[in-house]
Amino acid sequence: MKEVNLTWLDPSDANAPFPSPEAALVYPEGLDAAGGDLNHVRLLRAYREGIFPWYERQQPILWWSPDPRGVLYPRDFVVHRSLKKTLFKTDWRITYDQTFDKVIEACAEPRSYTRSTWITPDMHDAYCHLHQLQHAHSVEVWDKNNLVGGIYGIAMGRIFFGESMFSRVNDASKIALMFLSAYLDSWNYEVIDTQLPSAHLGSLGGTEISRTDYLQLLRKLIDDQAADTAWKPEQTIDFKQWIDQLASD
Repeated sequence: MKEVNLTWLDPSDANAPFPSPEAALVYPEGLDAAGGDLNHVRLLRAYREGIFPWYERQQPILWWSPDPRGVLYPRDFVVHRSLKKTLFKTDWRITYDQTFDKVIEACAEPRSYTRSTWITPDMHDAYCHLHQLQHAHSVEVWDKNNLVGGIYGIAMGRIFFGESMFSRVNDASKIALMFLSAYLDSWNYEVIDTQLPSAHLGSLGGTEISRTDYLQLLRKLIDDQAADTAWKPEQTIDFKQWIDQLASD
């Protein structure tokens, strides 16, 4: 059996370098390093280099850079007829950054297909800290005063690194992603990193690109400036006009 040469990061040194993403393992696909901690300095540097943490309880922290990479360009979001119907027949309220902690807690809840979660208590605390530092953001979907859907991730440069989304009623997570796409488009973001491609995201306009192409895109956008209005309070968008414009493009 071939020996696996995996880099273990020193938890006492948040500035310890990551291996190049191009050197990530073929099996498990995209595993780049292990260990370290979830210090905000290390986390932000990981995203800048195309790497993200993903692990479960009882595992060490595992750092990944998969090939291919899932991405969604905000203007490519597909608004299906059924989603339009849901949007216009409900009186759901959409907000952002109103209850980040509740969104991440909901994303950590068990799903119908698994009892495990990769959003460990340490992950929860680390990303809430990034939110306090204004690097992590959430979009929330409300039915009256009930939180029924949402999504959260990291915003850097003109990229939004999507982490997880949840839905307690049909289509709520899709609505959250649609509104996130609309906001990001209006704020001059170019891409949502969805980490891994999936059929579900593909149905909403997501696609996959090679890790090489992703890293080139990352280097191009990571130090760009989003609009000054990004993530500021009291932003309004004409979502109907945005949807109609998508259909005409």
